[in-house]
Amino acid sequence: MQLAQVTGTSAAVAATRSRTEKTSLLADALRLVAGSGDAREVEVVADYLAGTLPQRTVGVGWRSLRELPPAATSPTLTVPEVDAALTDLKAHAGEGSAGARAEAVRELMSRATGPEQDWLVGLLTGELRQGAGDGVLLPAIALAADVPEALVRRAVMLAGFPGPVARAALAGGAPALEQVRLEVGRPLRPMLAGSEPDIGSAVEAGRELALDLKLDGIRVQAHVDHDRDPDAPVRLFTRSLEEITDRLPEVVAALAALPARTAVLDGEVIALAADGRPEPFQVTGARTASRTDPAELARTTPVTTYLFDLLHLDGRDLVDEPAHRRWSALAEVAPGLVVERLRTDDPAAAQAFFDRVVDQGHEGVVVKDPLAPYAAGRRGAGWVKVKPRRTADLVVIAVEWGSGRRQGWLSNIHLAARGADGELVMVGKTFKGMTDEILRWQTDRFLGLETRREGHVVHVRPEQVVEIAYDAVQTSRRYPGGIALRFARVLRYRDDKGAEEADTLDALR
Repeated sequence: MQLAQVTGTSAAVAATRSRTEKTSLLADALRLVAGSGDAREVEVVADYLAGTLPQRTVGVGWRSLRELPPAATSPTLTVPEVDAALTDLKAHAGEGSAGARAEAVRELMSRATGPEQDWLVGLLTGELRQGAGDGVLLPAIALAADVPEALVRRAVMLAGFPGPVARAALAGGAPALEQVRLEVGRPLRPMLAGSEPDIGSAVEAGRELALDLKLDGIRVQAHVDHDRDPDAPVRLFTRSLEEITDRLPEVVAALAALPARTAVLDGEVIALAADGRPEPFQVTGARTASRTDPAELARTTPVTTYLFDLLHLDGRDLVDEPAHRRWSALAEVAPGLVVERLRTDDPAAAQAFFDRVVDQGHEGVVVKDPLAPYAAGRRGAGWVKVKPRRTADLVVIAVEWGSGRRQGWLSNIHLAARGADGELVMVGKTFKGMTDEILRWQTDRFLGLETRREGHVVHVRPEQVVEIAYDAVQTSRRYPGGIALRFARVLRYRDDKGAEEADTLDALR
């Protein structure tokens, strides 16, 4: 398949808001590539249409892509050629690898047309906005292969990525999907939590639930396999399924010592201060992101491992077992690493537990159903997170045009607080929490306040106040105020307040 056919499909998907049309376009592309008879190509195209790299990472970032060679005048690149080039990129390591990688990027980009270069930059940087998430890609795989969508979804949950599932579905149909199982060493999608605003909404009297301490750390899925490699039995993956094994030697050591031949564990790692309180999220985030001298970082900024679920143990898959059985098995195999958990049917006891852990500096709790299976990759009633909700009234100073399903609407809003002398200082952006009704309203509203444009950014008169919920405030060099809001989301627009009544930078600090 020509790369131009993939980029053309991507552009067509991004240009329509119709979920049905998106699904049809993706299914047509998958059927077309399946006709080539190359199973690997099907996998690659499915991953490309999902906006992901089959290689996951290739060591190329924005810095390598700022200056591109002149674009080709006509499309000649094929999908297998791009896949091979990116695989070679990933293989570059050691002395001189940066130069070799830069030359390889230049060679690949010189063969790409302008639209193909733009698309490849988005793919390599993880910012390919084409509106082809799971909500449309998985139904498209089912449509292309004529198999039940439920089979596709379960297979992707266990396989982690859609590419291998598309390959199996289009080559072997439903029987091939039914054979997809949890594999130790291959990350599966993590179970996700819904949310409620308070304990009263999440806990009901008379029904026993579990409350797990919710840590503000880095989610880690650990695969232990002493049979595969006795010298290096542990592999660690993040929530996005990126492997970070070599960055956390102290975590690897703790898990390698567990009395299990094979295991898949779900948990969190977090940096703690000397008094046991959690360090700010940025400390843990910087530690897990750093590739510099992991052994030294483990000494100077150690992270503590907490486990809260067990998905496989010594040849037995547990994902479909009720949670209380998984927890019992976890307590036996890793008694010193299990996160603090309260099981109760008393809302008052649940509230007291919540208040205590928040007072200790933690994020809140996750309320869990002891009877629920592990719903990999999904949010549902089985897990519900409860965190203190912090809010701020901020001023919108600019808005970005949306992409994908939001194309044609003003979406991402730039937020500012009042500085010491009354000037407005930017503290973040968000496109979260917006319904279609809000998008329509704010598009009309902010076009009426427009003062100028810079590319896709519309600058507006600073008159509109918006109430924002956020989880925390962290230091940031990205914004002039020196801080940024974590997980900011729109609650409502405030027409009853003027910009002079917005919250201050000092209050957020």
